[in-house]
Amino acid sequence: MIAKTKKDFEKLKEIGKICGEIRDELVRSTKPGMTTKELDDIGGQLFEKAGAQSAPIGEYDFPGYTCISVNEEVAHGIPGDRMIKEGDIVNIDVSGSKSGYFADTGVSFVVGNGEEMAHKVCEVAKEAFEAGLAVAKPGNKKNEMGKASENVAKKHGLTVIKNLTGHGIGRAIHEAPNHIFSFDAHWDNEVLKEGMVIAFEPFISTFEEEVVQGDDGWTLLAEDSVVAQYEHTVILTKEGPIITTL
Repeated sequence: MIAKTKKDFEKLKEIGKICGEIRDELVRSTKPGMTTKELDDIGGQLFEKAGAQSAPIGEYDFPGYTCISVNEEVAHGIPGDRMIKEGDIVNIDVSGSKSGYFADTGVSFVVGNGEEMAHKVCEVAKEAFEAGLAVAKPGNKKNEMGKASENVAKKHGLTVIKNLTGHGIGRAIHEAPNHIFSFDAHWDNEVLKEGMVIAFEPFISTFEEEVVQGDDGWTLLAEDSVVAQYEHTVILTKEGPIITTL
């Protein structure tokens, strides 16, 4: 969507704050020995308390309030009886709606002490996001964001997952633009517009450039790589990007 009115900005910030707070609380709550379902139940309680709706449930009938992915699960992991262990890399992706406005945010992190590479991909995913955000300005082209993100990955000897992309958001969880790549897609030269609302989400990988669909029809998997994501919902303005999900 294109945010134009005071109401648009207020409501986008409201649901963004809710999703960001749920994300942060789930990160804080993640402990070795708990299951992903136990963690997701906390998310469900927080959505209810905030008077907001889980987007995965409301829009796609997903079997969980949030997407929680562990290790080889890169995205769209279904909360269940999988037990979280020390050193696991966990991705928590929270998206929701309230008053007809949507937000989407996610972060990968290492539970306790993990392998050095796991910590590295998480740090580089955030750095790649920040590099893309720095050029996310009205009048610039979408592919400048992807190029900046990919350059960060290359600098660290890592790769970008190319079949997972960001997207437009605002009045729906997924809307135009349909793709915001995190790599140098030179043909993707759409011009960014004032007020455009996007979810930008680089996925950084140790080796692979694509994920595959799991047997459950939801979970996306990496076969031989460690992968991390970093995502926020952003409103583009001439004065600079507004991150609604901080």
